[in-house]
Amino acid sequence: MSKTYIEEQTFEKKDFTLQPLARADYEDCSFINCNFSGSELSNINFSGCTFNGCNLGTASVHNTTFSDVKFTGCKMLGLHFENCNTLLFSVYFEDCVANLCSFYQRNLKKTVFKNCSLQEVDFTEANLTGATFANCDLNKALFENSILEKADFRTAYNYTIDPQFNKIKKARFSATGLAGLLRKYDIEVD
Repeated sequence: MSKTYIEEQTFEKKDFTLQPLARADYEDCSFINCNFSGSELSNINFSGCTFNGCNLGTASVHNTTFSDVKFTGCKMLGLHFENCNTLLFSVYFEDCVANLCSFYQRNLKKTVFKNCSLQEVDFTEANLTGATFANCDLNKALFENSILEKADFRTAYNYTIDPQFNKIKKARFSATGLAGLLRKYDIEVD
């Protein structure tokens, strides 16, 4: 059975909790102010798509493909990106609330997170080489055995990163953010 192919369509103010999104390959589609909360998005392919102002909270994304996908102003609470298809995984986040998401073992090289709330996000064993965290709240985000080489944390805040258990060579931090690298020592930096 072949999948449906949908290209360059705009879906606006659709509630996919009432009528599920068709299982298909979506290319260069726009989803604007749509509700996917708790929806089944497994085995759907999104390529070059944009999600603007959408609620994707706790949606199921098993074997979902996100290739060159941009999320702007979205609520994405509790998404398990580690369950997505690893092939061609490429995402961009701006003005999103992505608290409690998991990127466990996800390849996020050069991924941009801009003006996002990333509280309690799991970045364990993720490859964040060259990633940018511009003005992001990383309160209680988990970085363990993560590759953070050349990542940019200069405007990020509330993070705790243990240099002993993460690769941080050439990562960029502001002077005010250095406390986040020393938190385990329970020292005060003025």
